Amino acid sequence: MKFSTRIDGDLPAEKMFQAIGDFTALERLLIGRGASVARIDPAREPGIGMGWNIGFDWRGRARSLRLAVTRFDRPELVTMVGRSEAIDVAVNATVVALSRAKSRLIFETEVRPRNMKARLMLQTAKLGKAQLDRRYHRRIREFVDQMSGEGA
Repeated sequence: MKFSTRIDGDLPAEKMFQAIGDFTALERLLIGRGASVARIDPAREPGIGMGWNIGFDWRGRARSLRLAVTRFDRPELVTMVGRSEAIDVAVNATVVALSRAKSRLIFETEVRPRNMKARLMLQTAKLGKAQLDRRYHRRIREFVDQMSGEGA
């Protein structure tokens, strides 16, 4: 199942990229939402090879996800790939300059099942895809606003 949204912001492309590429702030955001986050790499600078083990509760069960940055092309593209017991996740964040002071973030997430239980869950979720798309757009908008300091 694939989710995609476009968000136009009143930030230059470089600032937008810095906001979405601030992995320390992203870690704090996840921890603030109740997830446990543990870095699995020694890197200090954002880039390829950064990774995390993320633990969270979803639908009453403890879940875990291993997430790693696989592509970091400043100032336009960040790609992360994640794997859990049931699903594979790919996240692409692309920043496009619209003008000197405006930019567009194209955020895409693809979720692929790894077992029959996950396949059934995703098939059921497709029934409410329109609602999930709206929620996805709203959450990404909140994420961008928080990371860029606009809507906090």
